[in-house]
Amino acid sequence: MVKYFLGLNELKSSWDQVFTAFWQRYPNPYSKHVLTEDILYREVTSDQKLLTRRLLTKTNRLPRWAERFLPANVAHAVYIFEDSIIDLHKKTMTTYTWNINHSTVMSVEERCTYCENPDNKNWTEIKREAWVSSRLFGFSRPIQEFGLARFKSNVTKAMKGFEFILAKMQGDIPSRTLVETAKEATEKAKETALAAKERARDLASKAATSKKQQYV
Repeated sequence: MVKYFLGLNELKSSWDQVFTAFWQRYPNPYSKHVLTEDILYREVTSDQKLLTRRLLTKTNRLPRWAERFLPANVAHAVYIFEDSIIDLHKKTMTTYTWNINHSTVMSVEERCTYCENPDNKNWTEIKREAWVSSRLFGFSRPIQEFGLARFKSNVTKAMKGFEFILAKMQGDIPSRTLVETAKEATEKAKETALAAKERARDLASKAATSKKQQYV
């Protein structure tokens, strides 16, 4: 069984503006669950399409009732591939995202299509589809329900984040807000670095213990 989601959204900005904002949307005040983004591959095809693959790292919090029955590492970050196909001539952008770890517990696949609004060329239309599934015996249904609810929440955050970046590009965000945003991003980076350091220290300690036991 798979949970399916279909959503239609509009951004009151041109496709060119949305296309530009797409690459600048992190960080923003609504994307605190997004930890890192890295470009892994990029190519311009012979028919002038831009292909890109990125790796995103996001927090992966499960409901508390599920954490009691699952390994501790499941509650850590989730790694996501994001493939995008951009046709500048037709003014379409299609993105595909899916998680590459913890997929047995929960798999979320998403496809988004960005195009000009047929009734208003100054607006951009977004068609979003998602498929949420779980192969965890005995927990698949509640995990799918949780995953779908969290996905809908993240969609709302994503739209607000997009609107924030678009307003910032157009100079509609007060400088005080930009300063606050930069401060939040800095604090987030510090927290992420500290968490990574603690995680590395924990892994090193476990490795040392394991090695010691091998020689006992």
